[in-house]
Amino acid sequence: MSEQILKLQQGIRQAIHGKNDVIDDVLCALLAQGHILLEDIPGVGKTTLVTALAKVMNLSYKRIQFTPDVLPSDLTGFTMLNKETGKFTYHKGAVHTNLFLADEINRTSPKTQSALLEVMEEGHVTVDGVTYDLPSPFLVIATQNPIGTSGTQKLPESQLDRFMVRLSMGYPNHNSAIDILKGDSHKTIKNLEPVVSLDDIVKMQQECELVHVSDSLYEYAVSLTEATRDSETFLLGLSPRGSIALLKMAKAHAYLHGNDFVSPEDFRDTFLPIANHRVILSTKAKASGLTVEAALSKAFQTVSVP
Repeated sequence: MSEQILKLQQGIRQAIHGKNDVIDDVLCALLAQGHILLEDIPGVGKTTLVTALAKVMNLSYKRIQFTPDVLPSDLTGFTMLNKETGKFTYHKGAVHTNLFLADEINRTSPKTQSALLEVMEEGHVTVDGVTYDLPSPFLVIATQNPIGTSGTQKLPESQLDRFMVRLSMGYPNHNSAIDILKGDSHKTIKNLEPVVSLDDIVKMQQECELVHVSDSLYEYAVSLTEATRDSETFLLGLSPRGSIALLKMAKAHAYLHGNDFVSPEDFRDTFLPIANHRVILSTKAKASGLTVEAALSKAFQTVSVP
């Protein structure tokens, strides 16, 4: 493991206690240049995690609390006539940043949600026929509450597919909860210092792309994808975009752990976060009481390890 990765982990862990696996998954997604959906109940540290990430990585950071009255132009920006020059001037929206937090993304309108589609896929926005590039690196982290559904708009499958991973923080364990009570998270966040530069992040992302993948593991990745297309269990399986995400995340997982090659274990540790929001169970599977996680674990086990 590189010294920079270690410093990143240590920095974030100052603010987030007992969630090392989640922190590593977030770092992997960033290294793989993917976006993150944090789905969990309120108060478990989702926003704290994002703020700590922005601090230690020296990322410019903007947050929008999504509500029904948030407009697409709030995200993408808009053009307005400048009376002095007689020309239209572009005013940047909230996505013109390194790290954009879409807080409670399922509480805004589908029109506003869809404004992020081009942003997440292409890394730029188009307003009035003109395309504007976003800063590099660029990362969207969205949060949503899986329990309260009143006043929410479910994300369509096309948008869910653009999130590389869906993660859950979960409740802290007993000892971590005590550490949280003893500490002062707001003070900790305020005192966090950057440990890498933007150039360092871009370099790590480029190095991550160079991690070696053997032909047998390309076969393995495709076979895992195809295992989620079993019509007896899944109504919707992993798309080709999902299989690309699986490969990128496996590379990032290997890189995070100091390896320059991908192993089957890298796929094992990243398969569920990659797949859990991309598949839909069949009616038969739901009737049998099968959960998405159990169905994916079962599908994973059907594929022979190379």
